[in-house]
Amino acid sequence: MGFLSRLLNRPGAQADKRVGWFDRAQADLDRHGEEYAQQTDQELSETARTLFETGGREDQLVRYAALAREAAERALGERPYDPQLRGLIGLLDGTVVQMLTGEGKTLVGALAAAGYALQGRRVHVVSVNDYLAVRDRDWMGPIFDLLGVSTDSVSGAKSDEQRREAYRAEVVYGSVSEIGFDVLRDRFRLPDEEARVEARDVVIVDEADSVLIDEARVPLVLAGSTIREEADRRIARLVAQLDAETHIEVSEDRRSVALSPAGIDEVERILDVELYGDDAQTLAAVNIALYARMLVHRDVDYLVSDGEIRLIDAARGRVAQLQRWPDGLQAAVEAKESLETSTSGEILDQMTVEELIHSYTRVCGMTGTALAVGEDLREFYELEIVAVDPHEPVIRVDEPDRLFTYQESKERAIVEEVARAHAADRPVLVGTRSVAESESLAARLRERGIECEVLNAKDDTREAQIIAGAGRAGAVTVSTQMAGRGTDIRLGDADVAEAGGLLVIGAGRYESSRLDDQLRGRAGRQGDPGSSVFFTSLEDELMSRVPEAQRFLEEGDETGLITAKRAALLVEHAQRMAEGENTAVHRDTWRFNELMAQQRQLVLDRRDEVRTGARGPQEVRDLLEDDRVAELEEKTSADILDEAIRDLLLFAIDERWVEHLAYLNDLREGIHLRTLAREKPHEAFNAESIEAFASFWDDVLDRARTVLLEAEPDEDGLDLPAHGLKRPSSTWTYLTTENVFGSDLESVVKRIRRD
Repeated sequence: MGFLSRLLNRPGAQADKRVGWFDRAQADLDRHGEEYAQQTDQELSETARTLFETGGREDQLVRYAALAREAAERALGERPYDPQLRGLIGLLDGTVVQMLTGEGKTLVGALAAAGYALQGRRVHVVSVNDYLAVRDRDWMGPIFDLLGVSTDSVSGAKSDEQRREAYRAEVVYGSVSEIGFDVLRDRFRLPDEEARVEARDVVIVDEADSVLIDEARVPLVLAGSTIREEADRRIARLVAQLDAETHIEVSEDRRSVALSPAGIDEVERILDVELYGDDAQTLAAVNIALYARMLVHRDVDYLVSDGEIRLIDAARGRVAQLQRWPDGLQAAVEAKESLETSTSGEILDQMTVEELIHSYTRVCGMTGTALAVGEDLREFYELEIVAVDPHEPVIRVDEPDRLFTYQESKERAIVEEVARAHAADRPVLVGTRSVAESESLAARLRERGIECEVLNAKDDTREAQIIAGAGRAGAVTVSTQMAGRGTDIRLGDADVAEAGGLLVIGAGRYESSRLDDQLRGRAGRQGDPGSSVFFTSLEDELMSRVPEAQRFLEEGDETGLITAKRAALLVEHAQRMAEGENTAVHRDTWRFNELMAQQRQLVLDRRDEVRTGARGPQEVRDLLEDDRVAELEEKTSADILDEAIRDLLLFAIDERWVEHLAYLNDLREGIHLRTLAREKPHEAFNAESIEAFASFWDDVLDRARTVLLEAEPDEDGLDLPAHGLKRPSSTWTYLTTENVFGSDLESVVKRIRRD
């Protein structure tokens, strides 16, 4: 593809073809708007219900845009601007709409949801957390009421019955995790149970880049039958006793860790095993424990609160609710912190966020930073982008980065910059990459006599209050990335604007340029004045990806500032490397999950056939001798026997899937050892997965046959628990991070092959 073709085909370049016609329909929009302004609320609602029944597609959309504008003004007192209506058309066309902070994405999403519902579609508006889902539904509720569209929300605080009722609404707001958990729960429903999430038709994804890209490979897990990870804990204790200098080797970029030759000898002596023999599980556990000890850091990657590990979401800077690491790493970190091992469990089912999103008929979304991941949205979801210009020009000044030699000099410089702005009564927001860094900077500011508010994962209860005051004259707020989503910082008064508006200081670049842009976007909303600047040091984790940056340590001036342009370019290079690695991991994860997702769907289809009575009982009957069938029917009846066989088959399907899932997870853990034999891991994984799955249905039928040969039914059917067929007495859901190694053994294997 030539340069011109690439230019014309870049993400967002085709937006005019998708919505450009709407820009030229202003006269029609105004004419319909005048018509709807004359209608009563009842007439407007009736018009909405029949609007999509007549006329061509473009005419329908223009009329709906005019009606939506009128409805929003009546219901909320907010009249959507033309750019917001362009975004509305983009969502109704099935694209990802890019709208900057403060441009009204929440309103646009609600109008699009109502538009789909008025066409007879069922809509889920997916948010990043429960708070935003409930808030947005309540906030936008009057619009839906006026248009006659039923709406509700789901959250972790609602009972099962309340959730079932919520899903009956035409538009449902919910976090991606809560909706995903309900989909998993539906997977185990019995013949007399209705699905919670009956229809997955249209999904509108708020903060689409975060959900579709950053969280795409996060597995949602349904678990039961608690177990303990004592073996992992024992190995974690062993690794904790190793000498870091003698037994452990950490890579120069501090992104991988392994045992040294002396460490291998020591571990093999204590455990009496050959780590690189057949015991792949022990090798995996050792490397997980090494990772937990050397590369997972308290107050950066996790907090310890009330005797529990609480993970920190790096993209948001807040505690990741209901989230845990894969069991081995979770146990290793708990052992490292001398905490009681938390309960794990048998995984009953799991799926990634990406798999959940792919299950919808239509996917669209909105975010302030879509273009930066345009190629990824195309590759993984076949989604295009419509970029919406802001209502008012952005006049924020984004200053060049300032690069320093050491963390110490960087923090001193940040304090000086804050002090200058504070003296001029400008509000300042300092965005940090970790809890530890936010507390360190806050302490330095207080030593300087500058009072500040701290907003991080340790205490987010005052988030709304702190953000509400962050735009006041002289306010100083130090925050992790948690202040970057779902909130606006409004300037206090005219004096603040005259002083220059909000100053945003980034205490280091993030791994993604989108997170940088989101932080910058806190300033300069809706044409407000403001500025931003990032301070970076060669000691920042991001810069560890480019070891050659260390040669610039001698080029700092007396304050530690490095002015060499070549050094500044390395910051951009390190960020591009990080973004490339994350995309590669996303692609790699989907390669492994794609076949698992296909097998899962085949099992669900077969399970539904059994649950609804379309197949199953006769196949089991055919495996039994006629005399045995007659004997069973004599003790009960043909109908009751068929019902019992159906229940038995459902249990056998679920039991066999749990076994298959455990096998696939174990296979995935050690698959990268195949590279030692010159095999391709993905191909080896797929081949063995297919082989293991081939006998799935035969195994299910055989399990049912075995039970029926031994069973003694009565007039009520079969007592399945009496035959050891017991479902978990309780289940729970959680998210787990994707494997922190790409694979537990991948980095070790690469190391062996180099040696």
